[in-house]
Amino acid sequence: MDWLLLADRVLTGEEITDDEALSILNCPDDELLLLLQGAYRIRQTYYGNKVKLNMIMNAKSGLCPENCGYCSQSSLSTASIPTYKMVNKDTILQGAKRAYEAKIGTYCIVASGRGPSDKEIDVVVSAVKEIKETYGLKVCACLGILKPEQALRLKEAGVDRYNHNINTSKEHHPYITTSHTYDDRVRTVETVKEAGMSPCSGVIIGMKETKQDVIAMARSLKALDADSIPVNFLHAIDGTPLAGTKDLNPRYCLKVLALFRYMNPTKEIRISGGREVNLRSLQPLGLYAANSIFVGDYLTTAGQEKHADFQMIEDLGFDIDFAPASYAI
Repeated sequence: MDWLLLADRVLTGEEITDDEALSILNCPDDELLLLLQGAYRIRQTYYGNKVKLNMIMNAKSGLCPENCGYCSQSSLSTASIPTYKMVNKDTILQGAKRAYEAKIGTYCIVASGRGPSDKEIDVVVSAVKEIKETYGLKVCACLGILKPEQALRLKEAGVDRYNHNINTSKEHHPYITTSHTYDDRVRTVETVKEAGMSPCSGVIIGMKETKQDVIAMARSLKALDADSIPVNFLHAIDGTPLAGTKDLNPRYCLKVLALFRYMNPTKEIRISGGREVNLRSLQPLGLYAANSIFVGDYLTTAGQEKHADFQMIEDLGFDIDFAPASYAI
């Protein structure tokens, strides 16, 4: 396969076929740099050498009734993690201040559970209004399955983006969770779009899915027109049903990132949870396909030290994409 020619075809607006997508995932290791060169050609066309930074505020931890097999916060998990109800407004604002000072462009307010209560929406709405007035940060919320009226309230408060991952393919979904359906997740993404928020939806790679499942995920997200696509790599946590799963290696992870860039050329591709334990020493190469990362800790697992991420971006010769709307304090 001529990876640079494939990239040029993508840049003309051509969609790659399933056979070409499978060729990317099966790319010989000795062609990996050429594959990434093609991915970088696409990435540079739409995003230059800018890297978008995101930071998570874990606003509610554990206590979730869902049975997702990958999650340490689920009802099936026996993992030892902090558990607490929705934090107060001041705690969310303190996190936003830290995000601004660290030049994090998108502040992500995340809460466990099937979906938010109206009281939890009240807290988020109040906090977001002040975040927008004070720091001008882009705000992403991830609160679970949304009702249309809740989505409208978040939009009116100033939430720019809402995250609700499809996580895996429709065919593989019943093997990961049965407490909600794949279609439930898709409906929430559509609700977000109808409310006028930017849709963010991504995947978790390494949950015993096939390569055909991975291709289906990338194609489904293209059909959903998700603006931002977080690509997580399973960090198997002791006490969860997927504990001990180790199906990934750094080279395959890079091929997955390349696939998502070739299949969703104009979208923000974000290297997300599990980056450090799965890409390991090859993390910098991931940014030749992706244009966004999380900085700091994830929900219940630790991330790389912030200074290491900033050093990685500087060493690559890339620039941080940070342009807050205002700063009032």
